[in-house]
Amino acid sequence: MEVIIKSDKAEASKLGAKIIARLIRENAKAVLGLATGSTPLPLYRELVRMHREEGLSFKDITTFNLDEYVGLDPANPCSFYSEMHKNLFCHLDLAKGASHLPDGMAKDIPTSCAAYEAAIKAAGGVDLQLLGIGHDGHLAFNEPGSSLASRTRLKTLSQKTIKANSRFFGSEAKVPRHVMTMGLGTIMEAKQCVLLAFGKDKAEAVRDMVEGPVSASCPGSVLQFHEQAIILLDHEAAGKLTRKQYYLDVYASKPAWQLWE
Repeated sequence: MEVIIKSDKAEASKLGAKIIARLIRENAKAVLGLATGSTPLPLYRELVRMHREEGLSFKDITTFNLDEYVGLDPANPCSFYSEMHKNLFCHLDLAKGASHLPDGMAKDIPTSCAAYEAAIKAAGGVDLQLLGIGHDGHLAFNEPGSSLASRTRLKTLSQKTIKANSRFFGSEAKVPRHVMTMGLGTIMEAKQCVLLAFGKDKAEAVRDMVEGPVSASCPGSVLQFHEQAIILLDHEAAGKLTRKQYYLDVYASKPAWQLWE
């Protein structure tokens, strides 16, 4: 696990975009795993800028999103389908049909989840999975207690997650109680993971993920077992890390060929 602490979320997001851009330039047919919510938005804006101003092309890229609310039509502005199209997909040169999300309107959810897993496998697997972390340590919608070997499936949201997401819906009552989400086992099969976390309200989750024991009580801690997980933080999110200064020293001392910038 590589922990990189930047001055603020803007700088961390730009670095995350550079990591993705490097992958695309090295592998024009890369498969990206994408996340939703407010955390990755600055990174997505930077990718759009790179596309417009630097010619970064997504025409042969395939994407798979982590999750989707059950029961929300894709046209619903609160659906992750709608959010991704508004904030990223419609600004890029992605080919038609290249972006995939779980089908929140599926009548047979287990079959749909199995099909999503099969589609990821058929695409050759995810080359880079973008992630955020919840206040309680959840990855995607794998709430505390989720199996560390879990696959794409139906999950019930915790009250804490419902409260956190209510800002997008206007009230807690309007937040769907169920989602379809990639499992922790699915996420761990990505060749590379890049996780973003910003703000002091994420500091405890970041501490437990990076320095705590690997436990289903903090699903994000499973990334300690990933061969190439990059954790991009601002100083506030890194505020409770015991070895914060060490992580800063490590990155400052890296040889040029190891730097992502």
